[in-house]
Amino acid sequence: MPAEENWTSLPAMMFDLARASPDRPMLRFWRDGQWRSLNRGAFALQVAAVAAGLRARGIGPGDRVLLVSENRPEFLIADLALMAIGAVPVPAYVTNTVEDHAHLLRDSGARCAIASTARLAAQLKDAAGAAGLDLRICMEAAPDTLSWAELCATPGDLPMLAAEADQIPAGRLACLIYTSGTGGPAKGVMLPHRAMLANRRGITDFVRRLGLPRDACYLSFLPLSHAYEHTVAYLLSSFGLEIVFSRGAERLAAEFTEIRPHVVTAVPRLFEVLRARILAGLEKQPAFQRRLFDAALRLGLRRLDGPALTAWEKLQDKLLDRLVRRRVQARFGGRLTALVSGGARLDPGLSGFFLALGLPVLQGYGQTEAGPVISVNLPWDNDRHSVGRPLPGVSLRIAPDGEVLVRGELVMDGYWNNPEATAQALKPDAPGGEAWLHTGDMGELANGQLRITDRKRDFIKTQGGEMVSPARVESLLMAEPEIAQAALVGEGRPFVAALIVPAEGKAEAAAAAIARVNAQLPPPHRVRGYRMVPAFSIENGQLTPTMKVRRRVVVQQHQDKVEEIYG
Repeated sequence: MPAEENWTSLPAMMFDLARASPDRPMLRFWRDGQWRSLNRGAFALQVAAVAAGLRARGIGPGDRVLLVSENRPEFLIADLALMAIGAVPVPAYVTNTVEDHAHLLRDSGARCAIASTARLAAQLKDAAGAAGLDLRICMEAAPDTLSWAELCATPGDLPMLAAEADQIPAGRLACLIYTSGTGGPAKGVMLPHRAMLANRRGITDFVRRLGLPRDACYLSFLPLSHAYEHTVAYLLSSFGLEIVFSRGAERLAAEFTEIRPHVVTAVPRLFEVLRARILAGLEKQPAFQRRLFDAALRLGLRRLDGPALTAWEKLQDKLLDRLVRRRVQARFGGRLTALVSGGARLDPGLSGFFLALGLPVLQGYGQTEAGPVISVNLPWDNDRHSVGRPLPGVSLRIAPDGEVLVRGELVMDGYWNNPEATAQALKPDAPGGEAWLHTGDMGELANGQLRITDRKRDFIKTQGGEMVSPARVESLLMAEPEIAQAALVGEGRPFVAALIVPAEGKAEAAAAAIARVNAQLPPPHRVRGYRMVPAFSIENGQLTPTMKVRRRVVVQQHQDKVEEIYG
């Protein structure tokens, strides 16, 4: 049994943990009207059975296998089984179109696909077209596919598979994760085992210092097909947290109080939705309760940013802990130790709202191309204006033009079958030197903490030559309770404008909200025109599966509105 620091692959890590504590709860999931659980030992046995079934059907080292499933135990079982036999899982979003799947199949060269439902299995058949797929597997009953039960029927040899896993080199390709892509076709990021294990080493001190209880759990609702959730699920499980798969975003609010999680990872869009719900509920409360809430928010922000509270204000603040903050915290289960935001920039005003109410919001930063975690704030060193300090083992610097550059074992091997894009992303300082990952994000370092300002390619250059950060202006707009979503426009135009989605019942107040935002901005950055549009969603292609706005798609689909603004 290798020592913890000598693990060279995810399968070696997971099998080692299963040998050490087979009865420890690993996964909890909803099935047939009730919560069910799977311990480490049973999980490992199922991985061995699936690995044997895949091998019996000709899947071997280097074969790419598309994996299309919502969050459920079979996803991780199939994912780890593929890695254990040297095959390469290619996770894909269940929200993908047939065209999206066709691109992934063509680009990765996958000849086998595993789907969770009959609908997804049929989609993959259509996506493969005339080329077909050598093998289609479905976790549920579906025509012309190998069933999950048939796949698992081949007896697995867990001790032998675990012994093989101990020999997997750290540099072997573990998975091929396609970027969700806010613009252009998705690229396949080649992540070796060392990249994700580097992330584990980087967060080890952080997780241990949290002092989580033995029964700690992690509520998982971001898609496992995204690099953030894919890595974090394995890593938190390895630290002993039970992974609880959410039944979906619409059930999340209820699950906070039902599951009472200790750790949750999220994207900024979730925080926007949660704040809107809290404020909408507050409007229905008596005036004195609204005043108490406002006071808790005001004094909480003072504790964060100063000036220091007076003795009288400290007494008020303690009272507000009981009257306001504990009630808000109870809506999140009352046991949250870390609510970690990643995937996109979290506006400091948005994180400040939750921190002032006593919720442990920690912003991190990463990319699929970097394992994916690069930096994270810590509860004892939390600066809401930054994305934290780089993880141990991560080298980070700011290029002369302001771009964030990263180096270390967490960095990808490159983009699959795309040497040109790889050469653009991985560039050495000098011939023969170690390459730096050029993240495409603009940032700055202050007291060792990283601040992200915008995407390098996303700056809007107006007709007058002004460079405007759309992320900053959009964040300010969405911080207003009257505006649910916003996308800035203005490239090559005389001024910047916005396409906005008003909050429910707030359309008439949108102009006043924009005026408040403009008061915070220098004149060239002010929003001088706007049009209202329907909500951005994954279904209409205007959001990525992790709820980042595809600004170019929004603008293209509402070009008529843009032309109305500029006349």
